[in-house]
Amino acid sequence: MLLVLLVLACLSGYPASASAVEIDVTSQPTIVVGGDRDYPPYEFLDKDGRPSGYNVDLTRAIADVMGMKVEFRFGGWSEMRNALIGGSVGVLQGISYSEERTRTLSFSPPHTIINHAIFARKETPAVSTIEELRGKEIVVFRDGIMHDYLASLGFEKNLIMTETPADALRLLASGKHDYAVLAMLPGMYIIREHKLTNLVPVARSISTQRYCYAVRKDNEELLARFNEGLAILKKTGQYQEIYNRWLGVLGPPKVTWEKAAWYGAIVLGPLLMVLAGTVIWSRTLQKQVAERTEELALEVAERKRALDELKLHQDKLIQADKMASLGILVAGVAHEINNPNGLILLNMPILREVYRDAEEVLEERYINQGDFTLGGLPYSRMRDEVPHLLEEMQEGANRIKRIVEELKDFARLDSTAAVEPVDVNAVVKAAVRLVDSSLRSSTKRFEASYATSLPTILGSAQRIEQVVINLILNACQALPDMEHGISVTTSHDQAAGTVVLTVTDEGSGIAPGHFSHLTDPFFTTKRESGGTGLGLSVSATIVKEHNGTLEFASTPGVGTTVTLALPQTARN
Repeated sequence: MLLVLLVLACLSGYPASASAVEIDVTSQPTIVVGGDRDYPPYEFLDKDGRPSGYNVDLTRAIADVMGMKVEFRFGGWSEMRNALIGGSVGVLQGISYSEERTRTLSFSPPHTIINHAIFARKETPAVSTIEELRGKEIVVFRDGIMHDYLASLGFEKNLIMTETPADALRLLASGKHDYAVLAMLPGMYIIREHKLTNLVPVARSISTQRYCYAVRKDNEELLARFNEGLAILKKTGQYQEIYNRWLGVLGPPKVTWEKAAWYGAIVLGPLLMVLAGTVIWSRTLQKQVAERTEELALEVAERKRALDELKLHQDKLIQADKMASLGILVAGVAHEINNPNGLILLNMPILREVYRDAEEVLEERYINQGDFTLGGLPYSRMRDEVPHLLEEMQEGANRIKRIVEELKDFARLDSTAAVEPVDVNAVVKAAVRLVDSSLRSSTKRFEASYATSLPTILGSAQRIEQVVINLILNACQALPDMEHGISVTTSHDQAAGTVVLTVTDEGSGIAPGHFSHLTDPFFTTKRESGGTGLGLSVSATIVKEHNGTLEFASTPGVGTTVTLALPQTARN
């Protein structure tokens, strides 16, 4: 039964494919979106002549979330590129980024990365680099990124032009010319669909390109709308669904139903046994509780005490079961993450030393022979990028290790909640580390100031940390751009006998009419971006449990300050 439910849930998650060429939003002007008629699986005309592919579904989803009306116009790639420059097309939904193209076009952040390959007939001698193609006849499609790239490397006289990638591969398969250079995924897709069995990729990753939306330089406002829509899709998970549906078509074969059933039986069998045992145990416990409650109902003098004791035991059992499961989950995830991350931390210093040793040889070649490609990019660029990339990888691995440890602390049950001394500075620092990713993506100006000799408070470090995380995340969401800042400050109010935490942001502020509803359950002004309205409600409850106060001060358009005050311990 569980297996059937899982399958139904998965099937229900796939959206119905759209058959209409246009997305009709009558209140908006139509945006003409250009695309290549034969560049599968990214964009192509299907057997019925309708636009289809990864780019088309992505554009439709962006138009849907942004309330835009779009019309698809497909043709030859060179034709569509000229149509964008001429203004008859508003945006190209799939175009590789290059410095040369930025002179006339503006690009979005990449929505995917495309690897390009060299294709040849099976009897043709294999090559592994672009340099080995000199003197050979190379087929490319006109005005594509490989046309531009190979021309910039001096291959112009060797290039044979076609209008589409499919034409390029058909020409090569017919026995004409030597090699074809185009994107790996469309090439493999065309070979499979057209049964060009005498063609194979002989070099699989000769150049890596960023694949983006693009508009003319004078149309930045339109590009900003597409950028915002793409960011929303990535946050909601729709982007990943579209990516998996189209760009996994040439991946390994799917698991058969027989294997799925076998593995499901292996996994679900023990789980069903555990579930059955849990249900039996739960029903037995419920029966015992009901019998005991019935007996206590007859003992009027002890009824209140017995009911309170029963509730206490039930809460402890439920909490113990939840936290035990969470502890097992966190321990398992931490183990699975820390093992490969440990290998990264161990191997990164070795890689950095390897690059330092190789750098002298690379520099000597650069001085003697001029610029050359390294990893598909010019060495003159990579010489500065590689050390930075290695440093970022080292820092990223350290962050993974630190975040895993913080998550383990955050999930750990505090058995003495609300009765143990808590160091507020330590709690705030831990919360800041947990939301480091959100802070980095929201602002370039984050400041934290921690008071010295701060008294402790009586409470639950875990729950106070939850409040701090909610306050900082709310501040991040309020910022209009990266230039606006956030500050976190701890202090001691001796007169009031409280420890004070202040979170200040330079965001959009709070409308006067919203102040009375800030801590109401399910009240949110960010419903369209996934807000639930529970963060401040839960935080207010936690603060009340600790006999503290939560106050808000805000000026619309200037920013907001949230002040959390908690009573210090009596011995301080």
